[in-house]
Amino acid sequence: MANEMRVLRPEEWDVWYGQLELAFGGVPESPEERALYRSLTEPERSLGVWDGETCVGTAGAFSFRMTVPGGALVPMAGVTMVGVSPTHRRQGVLTSMMRRQLDDVRAAGEPVAVLTASEPEIYGRFGYGTAAYALSVDVDTTRVRLQVPPAAAELRMRLVDPEAALAACEKVYAALVPGRPGMTARQPGWERQALLDPESQREGASPLKCVVAERPDGEVAGYARYRVKPTWQLAGSDGSVEVQDLDALDPAAYAALWKYLFEIDLTWSVRAYRRPVDDPLLHLVTDVRRSRALSRDSLHARLVEVGAALEARTYGTPVDVVLEVEDAFCPWNAGRWRLSGDAKGAVCARTEDPADLALSVKELGSAYLGGVTLASLAGAGRVRELRRGALAEASRAFAGDVAPWLPHGF
Repeated sequence: MANEMRVLRPEEWDVWYGQLELAFGGVPESPEERALYRSLTEPERSLGVWDGETCVGTAGAFSFRMTVPGGALVPMAGVTMVGVSPTHRRQGVLTSMMRRQLDDVRAAGEPVAVLTASEPEIYGRFGYGTAAYALSVDVDTTRVRLQVPPAAAELRMRLVDPEAALAACEKVYAALVPGRPGMTARQPGWERQALLDPESQREGASPLKCVVAERPDGEVAGYARYRVKPTWQLAGSDGSVEVQDLDALDPAAYAALWKYLFEIDLTWSVRAYRRPVDDPLLHLVTDVRRSRALSRDSLHARLVEVGAALEARTYGTPVDVVLEVEDAFCPWNAGRWRLSGDAKGAVCARTEDPADLALSVKELGSAYLGGVTLASLAGAGRVRELRRGALAEASRAFAGDVAPWLPHGF
């Protein structure tokens, strides 16, 4: 019997999600996680592949709005929940789902699709390029201190219930979204993800805690959500602070929050994951080497409509360049495009003019949010300069002032 691919029916969700758990190792998620992601799933954007009555493939998409260089919020498909049964690998199931999904994204008018990859190699063949990286730090607070601005002393630190403080924290988050590419505006229900705190995922750490930094007038200028993991050695305590989120409206609040986390009693390290690679923390610490900062890929982007995607963002310096784009999986993007733009806006349209740069849609996805330069891609042989000077011109224009950052998974 041939496999059947169809849009998810709401009553099939448990079976469909169970197949996804199987594809990722077969460990059931906690009831809290399942309930959250059931509420966030958009059935009309979710695909299942069925072999008779057995679900053997899953793929979904969330309806996001993500910041791009220039500050605009652009509709993007957040590709998610992709998995294939081990009994049906190498049989074209994934390719068929990616084909249908990108066709649907195009029909919905979303110029870009994004995802976080369990295995980045998988998605490159469908045109996704690494567009943002995330930083992890593991700071030895017995040897590393912070050099905080004097204004940090004016902030009051207050421990609050994470649920009770959610609205104030979300207000801070929303104020930051336009300033950094890769951040997503909260869609209804997504604010609950930050409060997800199943005991099975704590690995011995405390329940989720929240501290807010308040200005003298009582306004919340920043917050941190964290857990404390107490451990003991013969010599005494050896605990750590596990930072989940930290956002602030100004440098003083930002530094004050980190200072609070560094000074929690009975802990000797602070660990944080999924931070921006240009995190100012690296400039607050007295010893960056003992902060053990490491980066890894985070967000992968795929231009579904090249012209619309490149017009949706702005460019740091004036650019007028003809791009020869290769795109075997979405052939409507293939060919030559003239991109003309600056910090005020851009136009990108088909052209018959000679090409200045040649690259695939994967490289455009990597450079799209301004965190990966076209020059670095050219150094790897993935962008070819056909007109002298075009590479430097385009690379400067695409680059952003701040690194793109995806604060949370999906």
